[in-house]
Amino acid sequence: MFTFYKKHNNKLYNNLVNLSRNKYFYQEIKLFDDFETRVILLFFHFVIILKVKKNEDLKKNFQLLFDNIFQNIEVNIRELGYGDTKVNKTMKDLTKIFYDILTSMDKKEFASDKYTVAIINKYFNKNKKIDIQKTNDLAQYFAKFENFCFDLDVNNVLNGSINFNYR
Repeated sequence: MFTFYKKHNNKLYNNLVNLSRNKYFYQEIKLFDDFETRVILLFFHFVIILKVKKNEDLKKNFQLLFDNIFQNIEVNIRELGYGDTKVNKTMKDLTKIFYDILTSMDKKEFASDKYTVAIINKYFNKNKKIDIQKTNDLAQYFAKFENFCFDLDVNNVLNGSINFNYR
């Protein structure tokens, strides 16, 4: 009947939210500035972190981070005023999107620019203002973020100490 919010270290979640709120996405790339776009951007960033650090035997820690991120998203959806049925459906849809992004970006073909652009178009296609150059710019952004993550210490990731500045 009652859901209890588990207190976790929200630093990683907060940093992912800040990354998804970067004005670059909305002013230069011209993405829609709405909840769904921000969550999908958060997913792209989180998936890149998981992808880069997956070989470091941190499955339990990453599961806790995953749970924390999705719990925070659920709390935010409830704050938007959605009822239980709408929250459950929205969370189910967002979980499917997350796992689709995760499996897509984990494929070896993701290293190619063509495949990266296809994934970006799949999730940001509702925005008709994005031309091929903007899509390529967004793919370049994620490539730079991925390179940045390679240099991150695992403890910094777990503590949410991600200070990525694009440009």
